[in-house]
Amino acid sequence: MSRTHTSDVVVVGGGIIGLVTAWRAAQRGLTTTVVDPAPGGGAAQVAAGMLAAVTELHHGEQTLLGLNLESARRYPDFVAELTELTGRDLGYRRCGTLAVALDADDRAELRELHALQRRSGLESEWLSGRECRRLEPMLAPGVRGGLRVDGDHQIDPRRLAGALVDACGRAGVVLRRTWAERLDVRRGRAVSVTDSDGDELAAGSIVLAGGSLSGRLAGVPEAVLPPVRPVKGQVVRMTVPERYAPFLSRTVRAVVRGSQLYLVPRENGELVVGATSEELGWDTTVTAGGVYELLRDAHELVPGITELPLTETRAGLRPGSPDNAPLLGPTALEGLLLATGHYRNGVLLTPVTGDALAHALVTGELPDEARAFTPRRFDTVRMERMEQLV
Repeated sequence: MSRTHTSDVVVVGGGIIGLVTAWRAAQRGLTTTVVDPAPGGGAAQVAAGMLAAVTELHHGEQTLLGLNLESARRYPDFVAELTELTGRDLGYRRCGTLAVALDADDRAELRELHALQRRSGLESEWLSGRECRRLEPMLAPGVRGGLRVDGDHQIDPRRLAGALVDACGRAGVVLRRTWAERLDVRRGRAVSVTDSDGDELAAGSIVLAGGSLSGRLAGVPEAVLPPVRPVKGQVVRMTVPERYAPFLSRTVRAVVRGSQLYLVPRENGELVVGATSEELGWDTTVTAGGVYELLRDAHELVPGITELPLTETRAGLRPGSPDNAPLLGPTALEGLLLATGHYRNGVLLTPVTGDALAHALVTGELPDEARAFTPRRFDTVRMERMEQLV
């Protein structure tokens, strides 16, 4: 027999974005429920956890840069608060990033990135190949130069997810370990979510924070359906034996054969190598080809990597949006808000997303730093497409 449960807020999706939204909402005094069969799962279990607002800068993404930098600025206090509350070590490290070039083309591309960073008022330092190898002796002799970015940090997303599950529990958030099956809309307003147990979860506000699955919830009107797509990423994890430590002292990034590569060393001896970027729908298969390409490119960058034990291969789905930026806050449907589409910046944007959604849930509006990321920025495009179909 189905039952009705009522709260102020229902968050659909229990990844790090859904959890931080629920935690911050509960801190504002809102009774909150999260619907997810495995809270703390999702893309965070695959992600490397680079907090790389400076290194991740891309042409045409200056607006997103502002949000990334604001979230990075909040990270130390965010980590301190979570650690004090839960007693958990989140693996937060201020170790910086070294982005290197292996050939003349890569070197020219890095030079362009350096110029863009400087025009954007960001701090980075150009190093010669010799200076790069002095910082990281395990780098290949062929490294032609690089960018040292001390302002980029890292965190362990798996530990972060676990801490957020704990924080939600301590704040009184109800974690409902079921699937959200359908959004229920009545009289032009989102009023509840029906879950896989057949229960109705009624709320004044419903936040769709399901990552790449956000666009698949039944019952969401076409006009407000999140335009997110899954982008597959394969990642390899290794362990650095004590005899090889310290293998790398900071995150190392490079473009190898046109593909982005990163190596993220953890204090516990883990080394994360990633990641592929594949537009293959909902496929999450770990492939021999994907793993081979990662190991081949990593070996070209750091030859000694072939001596390390391979401990895990995983694949996950990033939620991509049309402009590679998140969709945050109220939609055109009353009662429905979004927190999705973070693409490659989900871990980085966790603090600012939680704050922005909590603000929107209480006031009905996004704070200034997040207003450019309203889901309604796509409304004109949607209307034009719908008119073409008529």
